Amino acid sequence: MSEAGRTSEFEVPGWVDWLGKSVNQHPGFWVRMGNLESSVLDDRISGIKAEAPIYVSGLARSGSTILLEILAEHEQCATHAYKDFPLVLTPFFWNWFLDRSRSGQEQKIERAHGDGIEVSPDSPEAVEEPVWMAFFPELHSALRSNVLDASTEAPKFEHFYRNHLRKMLWLRRGSRYLAKGNYNITRLEYLLRLFPDARFVIPVREPAAHIASLKSQHTRFCKLHREDPRALRYMQRVGHYEFGLDRRPVNIGEGSQAASILQAWVEGREVEGLARLWDDVHRFIAQRLDASPALREACIVVRHEDLCAAPRETLGKLFSHCRLDPGSKLLESAAARLRPSSSATPLADEDMQTVARLTGETAGHFGYGDHARTQQAV
Repeated sequence: MSEAGRTSEFEVPGWVDWLGKSVNQHPGFWVRMGNLESSVLDDRISGIKAEAPIYVSGLARSGSTILLEILAEHEQCATHAYKDFPLVLTPFFWNWFLDRSRSGQEQKIERAHGDGIEVSPDSPEAVEEPVWMAFFPELHSALRSNVLDASTEAPKFEHFYRNHLRKMLWLRRGSRYLAKGNYNITRLEYLLRLFPDARFVIPVREPAAHIASLKSQHTRFCKLHREDPRALRYMQRVGHYEFGLDRRPVNIGEGSQAASILQAWVEGREVEGLARLWDDVHRFIAQRLDASPALREACIVVRHEDLCAAPRETLGKLFSHCRLDPGSKLLESAAARLRPSSSATPLADEDMQTVARLTGETAGHFGYGDHARTQQAV
């Protein structure tokens, strides 16, 4: 949903679809416009340092949205909002237009996921991905590695991206850039090279509960996409391939199960494909953290179950890791927002066995041993 979202379903107006098509089909033009914007703003952003940016990144449905919203409440944090799409590459020009065309504060409505989270055009959201897609058009291919690591060299992107962060800090009047991006999980080491003081927040969730939630959301978004093709195009252009009619597995490079995941989905073995996806992504995370002390120090893993069971303690550790002082008021209000997850349709016993078989070893790295103990979805 962008400023487009007017109901609890996924409603995309024609003008958003048209502008999104322009950015999607002509990324080079919009990159040039973004560079022009940076030149226009040079005297305002040249002195801004993008210090210690904060990245929330994990597999979809792991609790990343609530973590983003809580961190975004901190006065130092500046992040993207729903309204920044589709002209994400020119945030100042686009927000200048929006500020003069919008009639006023818009009421929050439940987002398309149907999970009780209410949003407005000003709500924080993961819309940074079009910036990456403009420079790395193959990032979401299931047939090749999606990984960008410390050896990646992309000077044009890096110049653009640093300026983009400066513009967001200036635009939102913050000192710490905050971004949620599920696919940044395959770019942690690249981002750490660009910003050695970056802080990473990695939400994880017990496999059976996580897979039940992904399965439910995929069914929901397939229905929405069939009802309105513009909703599908919106998700493709904003870079959300986690569920729906153009669902794509993350390819973690060497050892990736992407081909097996796609085959399982094509053949109707939904839970098997999702279990392999969970295992792939989390095995990649565990391996990268084990291999790099610097990355390990920069990351905090936040288990969804801990967040719900002990919110104040877990959030205290989160803010401390991010080097933010929440103050008692923000910490208490954030903790009060968290509650046990609502129940999802339980997985069948056979599916539970599949999940345990395919994810068991990797789940152990994150302290999960009994896959049958919960099947809740947010």
